[in-house]
Amino acid sequence: MRYASITERLADLGSGKWAIHVEARRKAAEGVPVIELTIGEPDLSPDRALLDECARALYAGRTRYSNGRGEPSVVDALVEKYRKRRSDVTARNVLCFPGTQTALFAVMLGLLDRDDEVLVGDPHYATYEGVIAASGARMVPVPLHPGKHFHLQADDLARAVSPRSRVVLLNTPHNPTGAVLTSDEIAAIGEVCRAHDLWIVCDEVYEELIFGGAFASPFDDPALAERTIVVSSISKSHASPGFRSGWAIGPTEFCDRLLPVSETMLFGVQPFIADMTAMALSKPFDTAAVMRASYERRAKLVADGLAASRTLKPMMPEGGMFIVVDVSATGLTGQAFAERLLREKNVAVMPGGSFGEQAINFIRVSLTVDDERLAVATQRMAELAAEIAEPGEGLRRVAI
Repeated sequence: MRYASITERLADLGSGKWAIHVEARRKAAEGVPVIELTIGEPDLSPDRALLDECARALYAGRTRYSNGRGEPSVVDALVEKYRKRRSDVTARNVLCFPGTQTALFAVMLGLLDRDDEVLVGDPHYATYEGVIAASGARMVPVPLHPGKHFHLQADDLARAVSPRSRVVLLNTPHNPTGAVLTSDEIAAIGEVCRAHDLWIVCDEVYEELIFGGAFASPFDDPALAERTIVVSSISKSHASPGFRSGWAIGPTEFCDRLLPVSETMLFGVQPFIADMTAMALSKPFDTAAVMRASYERRAKLVADGLAASRTLKPMMPEGGMFIVVDVSATGLTGQAFAERLLREKNVAVMPGGSFGEQAINFIRVSLTVDDERLAVATQRMAELAAEIAEPGEGLRRVAI
């Protein structure tokens, strides 16, 4: 039988990147006490008030069809949220989707044709290549240098531009590295985009998880308003990844053109989840603040715990819920180290290669388990590195 070409374009861009996570879950299901530090799934539950609102709406019959743009209460809440950042935002700048991933998929369909190019910092979130390839376009990696703390450099971006370039995909705070772009860096990136008439799509799902300094976005610069689209959700800010509630905010013409695409895909989101989302966006909750403090503390725990290692080099993040560790001095790639860590120490982390070539010698460690288990996992990472460096010295413990 014949299949569409999209199945070939995405054949190697799906769950294969999460093979270690899948294996860890398999081992855990068999009763092995695996410490899972793979995916970005908050260990904090959503606020009880949000769960109650979702249940209330569900039992009140909010289970019928919605509309293509989004439930009015959520659209209004998003207008209010983004109008604090730019005063010209209206309902026509808003489209609601089931999560950031779906929003990003639809946005790319709306901006790209076959053989167009999207410039993306490398390392990058694991699904970016897939959502770009689904449209028929091609991802062009732009190296993010550890010596620059993985901040995208405008000069590197400019060198990567070609006549086929259409979009720059930003992610700040950044997954997997935790880098947070400054307003000056974004302004320089914006100049490149204006010079080459490029769209800017900015994934801001970690906006509320910055450990210090200010959040900056191209959306907030009026000079970039006509070319900037933001995608985000309540998954990270309100510890609600399973509810799949996100959005895209962009120019009026863009949203009007993308609306039929959205309607063809989904024709609306779930009203009972929309009611919960409207509450999440409209009322103060301390969920993000609690997570922010936890993730910063845990990142320091990992960094301090590996400080004595001669072969593991943690890089303290500026935000988000991960820390990356350079394992190259062990002589192993991130993939090989992660495989041995799971097999020999029952600790599951993500190999950096899942996030691009620039991270091939790194592992990504999720900070979404309690401090005690994270300390144990860090101890085991250090032990494995010591065993690799000094065979036969595996019982040597590294103090945390």
